[in-house]
Amino acid sequence: MRKCSGAHQHRQSPDMDLKMEFFVLVMLPACAAGLQDLSGKMFTFPQQTNTAHVKLTSSRQSLGAVTVCLRFFTDLRREHALFSLSTSSFSNDFMIQWDDKNKEIEPHIRDQKVEYGGQDFKLNMWHSVCTTWDSSSGLAQVWLDGQPSVRKYSSSGSSISGSPIIILGQEQDSHGGGFDINQSFVGMMSDVHMWDYVLSSCEIQKYVDELNFTPGNVLNWKALDFQIVDRVLIEEKQSSCH
Repeated sequence: MRKCSGAHQHRQSPDMDLKMEFFVLVMLPACAAGLQDLSGKMFTFPQQTNTAHVKLTSSRQSLGAVTVCLRFFTDLRREHALFSLSTSSFSNDFMIQWDDKNKEIEPHIRDQKVEYGGQDFKLNMWHSVCTTWDSSSGLAQVWLDGQPSVRKYSSSGSSISGSPIIILGQEQDSHGGGFDINQSFVGMMSDVHMWDYVLSSCEIQKYVDELNFTPGNVLNWKALDFQIVDRVLIEEKQSSCH
């Protein structure tokens, strides 16, 4: 198990201890993890907060099409963000959210929300979700545990462009910030990949079944450049024993 370390504490006078405790509380420790192979690992978000998150780094400046796939495990009975990509133009340039009130997966693409209801979503179990979008047609689609949704129109005619900020664990209401504790993710997340094209249904099924699939060329879980802020752990991925 790995986590970010906070400030080092030393024995001081009582007044100094009080000052140190205050400093530890307000400081948000950050781990500049760099490039890592996270195969067999997961991020654990252990508490509701408006600070803890993982920032993913990509050098890609323009995306005319997108596929994002990830696995998650939660017991949240409220809305929460699964993936949040913002640019200086749109805070929700590509965001995936679960809306518990309406029982919908809601991709937001270029600040346009698309709603996908009727999902077989259960608490306290691993789910795979893949979301695709193509700027030429404007069509988006969601795959939950390998089951495709209908294809719906979201936004067309322009690519996602500019320097992206990609966040796991929080939704960005502004570029790189504006976190809301009531939209934060609590649970485990793993196998995050992102491609600059729409994956075929066969490739998505390979991802869902954890077979040999083509890793993401924008974000690759096996070579992930990331930074952890506040209380997020890296742990061995939990799986069922048979």
